[in-house]
Amino acid sequence: MDPRRQVELAQRRTVAAMDCGAEEEMVRMCLADLDGIADIRTDTSTRTVVVVHDTEIEIIDAALDGLALGSHRTHDQPATLSASSDNSDNSEKERVALVIALALNAAMMFGEAVAGWLANSLGLLADALDMGADAIVYALSLFAVGRSAGRKAGLARTSGYLQFGLAGIGLAEVVRRFISDAPLPDVTTMVMVSLIALGVNVATMIALRRARSGDVHIEASWIFTANDIKINGLVIATAFMVIAFDSRYPDLIVGAIIFAIAANGARRILNLARSN
Repeated sequence: MDPRRQVELAQRRTVAAMDCGAEEEMVRMCLADLDGIADIRTDTSTRTVVVVHDTEIEIIDAALDGLALGSHRTHDQPATLSASSDNSDNSEKERVALVIALALNAAMMFGEAVAGWLANSLGLLADALDMGADAIVYALSLFAVGRSAGRKAGLARTSGYLQFGLAGIGLAEVVRRFISDAPLPDVTTMVMVSLIALGVNVATMIALRRARSGDVHIEASWIFTANDIKINGLVIATAFMVIAFDSRYPDLIVGAIIFAIAANGARRILNLARSN
């Protein structure tokens, strides 16, 4: 690089654990407040991040290392593209899509929580928490716009502790039901509510699809929502296993797995808060 002037570099990185929209959002929030960042391009299918910048490389390294997502730099080269001129239009599209996604996931979270409690299904309760985790990511993305680094970190920290606490309560309930004589869950409710949740996730995917435009970061939410659809399918399969084995244990096992996934998501959000 010519030492007489600053030149934008495109730093390419591999982030091993960036396999869904949650981690992609964390990477973007982590880098958003650094000086000299011109553009951030992500691809969750290849787990790569390209950062266009004119700042010290070590600063970017330190910020991403704090997330503990397995980030390492592969190479740097002079940037050939700068941030697109229609960023404001893309940002507005993203904001609308995120509001829709947040509303759908928040509504489904409350609906599944009530249904899971009435149906005595930990699988539904855990899926409700997973919906809540999605809503947290979308809410953080919206609230982070135009706010200070300290405020963003505070929001992330609060949501992370809340999600972690709920996941802990859920895992404790799994243990309690394993050692007690809990009744079988209502499989009809499990299937019907999971099908509704599946429809909500498809609607979210459509909303996010309409907001996609080139390198906008919302594109990665495809993988995020696909993971949610897999969980919906898992809960439906669990309902049939409850019938087949005439046992509550499939519901407890699947509930424990989903609660553990939510707890791990909370851990990553807290890592994000600590790094800012």
